[in-house]
Amino acid sequence: MHLIDNETKVDLLNNEPIAATVVKLLRASADTAVTVGLHGDWGAGKSSLLAMIEAAFAGDKEISCLRFNGWQFQGFEDAKVVLLEGIVGELVRSRKLSAKALQLAKNLMSRIDWLKLAKKTGSLLITAHTGIPTPDIIGDITGGIGALIDHPGETISKEKLKEALDGAKDVLKNSTPRHVPEEIHAFREEFDELLGETGIKQLIVLIDDLDRCLPKPAIETLEAIRLFLFTSRTAFVIAADEAMIEYAVREHFPDLPAAAGPLTYARNYLEKLIQVPFRIPALGAPETRIYTTLLLIQAEVGETDPAFLKLLAAARELLKRPWRNPVLDRAAVEKAMGDRLSPGVQAAITLSQQISPILADGTKGNPRQIKRFLNSLLLRYAIADARGFAEDITRPALAKIMLAERFMPRVFDRLARLGANSESGKVGALAAIEEIARATPTPAAKKGAGNGQGPPRKQESPKATAATDAETTELVEAWRSDRALLTWARIDPPLGELDLRPYLFVTRDRRIYFSGSGAESRLDAWIDRLMGGSMAVAGLEGELRGLPETDLDLLFEAVRDRVLETEDKMVAPAGIAGLSVLAKVHPPCQRRLVEMLEDLPLDGLGPWVVRGWSDVITDGGAQARLRVLIDRWAQQEQSPSLSTVAKQVRNIPAGKGGR
Repeated sequence: MHLIDNETKVDLLNNEPIAATVVKLLRASADTAVTVGLHGDWGAGKSSLLAMIEAAFAGDKEISCLRFNGWQFQGFEDAKVVLLEGIVGELVRSRKLSAKALQLAKNLMSRIDWLKLAKKTGSLLITAHTGIPTPDIIGDITGGIGALIDHPGETISKEKLKEALDGAKDVLKNSTPRHVPEEIHAFREEFDELLGETGIKQLIVLIDDLDRCLPKPAIETLEAIRLFLFTSRTAFVIAADEAMIEYAVREHFPDLPAAAGPLTYARNYLEKLIQVPFRIPALGAPETRIYTTLLLIQAEVGETDPAFLKLLAAARELLKRPWRNPVLDRAAVEKAMGDRLSPGVQAAITLSQQISPILADGTKGNPRQIKRFLNSLLLRYAIADARGFAEDITRPALAKIMLAERFMPRVFDRLARLGANSESGKVGALAAIEEIARATPTPAAKKGAGNGQGPPRKQESPKATAATDAETTELVEAWRSDRALLTWARIDPPLGELDLRPYLFVTRDRRIYFSGSGAESRLDAWIDRLMGGSMAVAGLEGELRGLPETDLDLLFEAVRDRVLETEDKMVAPAGIAGLSVLAKVHPPCQRRLVEMLEDLPLDGLGPWVVRGWSDVITDGGAQARLRVLIDRWAQQEQSPSLSTVAKQVRNIPAGKGGR
């Protein structure tokens, strides 16, 4: 079983009403120019919404609907040029054009080629001033031909020479001055005329994955859209996370004075471009339960199964009013799919009820994260089956362990070490904390006290058989006040009496649990060195580069856990310098470092966390996430000193210090 993590036209989230509303708006705006924004976090379902909108216009001969993904062209072509060429090319391909329309399309392509060649020569002087190629540009063009000859390592073909010469002649033969304002005005007029000639009542362009692009192609795409803002019968639907686009705008305008407020400017830029914003809401707890149940049952029976389609229709009815706390329980599933449910469907219902509460809270209702967790669960169970020890594990127990792995990594790591080093694979502290969790009333039970439900059960101490050694007692005392851990421990099935070793084996991404005492002691020595002062740790960089990548991953995880366990985070905890040097030596650690920073609680978090990352975090994706995180720190109110420093750093252009 596997859940496809791509856009889908099978709506499990009840997002079709949003798509239908956008379609209705677009049809009502056919005579004007309109730009719609579909905003939501990564994995919120934006691409699936675009697929629904595209499907709604399929077969409508009076409307041309084009899909554009700038991320696919990143690093290969100018996103602005690709989008312009794609729009004009789609009109040519999708319609039988008159001679006049073909000439208009040719004129438009010529204007696009002019912009493209100007950019390839490395200067906009051709457009900004006289409109005539300067001697430098002529040199750039002929230099391109010379470059083919000067690099014997490259194949020089007749086609390459002809392409270079044709490009030069196209610019040089036209001595008529061409200026940017006139070109833009002419482009808009000819494009509007082309739409009239084709008989298209409306052109709709769907822009996807803009928030995955680096700042430059993201801005190029937005600037291309700006050309059409005043062109009637054109509509754009932009699916993107606002925070990432705001970051791209700020990166594009790095020298804005602090008084201008780069964040405010970025939002104003986006608001002027997008006339109608739609925000895709995150899933709440009831919606997550229903979505998880649908995913697991879909994995069992398939999305085209008639019984599943009936269940999907019933689920959508429930999702219409999520404030009523709807439940897709066994009775509801039987009503839709029939009384005789297969064992797989029954297991899916039970598993969903067990894991959904923590999954909803941990993923913040993000559909992609939910789907990836379930995919990982199904894949790991399949691996256990393929290796021949599936009878030693159960899906519910595996899911519970994976919840701890994903959302409580420190707890998971401690349990993993204890379980791996136990002769029976059992962890006494886990049995004790599960007993305490079941004896501790839930918030709902506390509300029920005094309302005829009787007093809550008395909290008991762990049994002597479950907590005998000092480490177990210490763990239980530390864990019993952790509300999130108690919620997790309360989930069925209990794990305290299980042999955890087969579960740890199938979940292990970090082999230290089964690596043996020699490897453990060797890494422990490194961990102690990485917990030292910044000057001492800086001198370890050369030695660290000689370690295997697997050891570097293990060291990062171990030092990270020690940092997270530090109570006082008003000043930089010991180990931060160690994590920094590990991230420099082993770039894949940079993303995990940002993830750790994202997980730090705001209460008691000092301003040290904002600065000092410019030489450490160099990966583009990690940098983008850090910038978004700094924005979040700047806007929060729980730690005033953190907010003040974050605002200062946010206003410093990238590359000029601070981050």
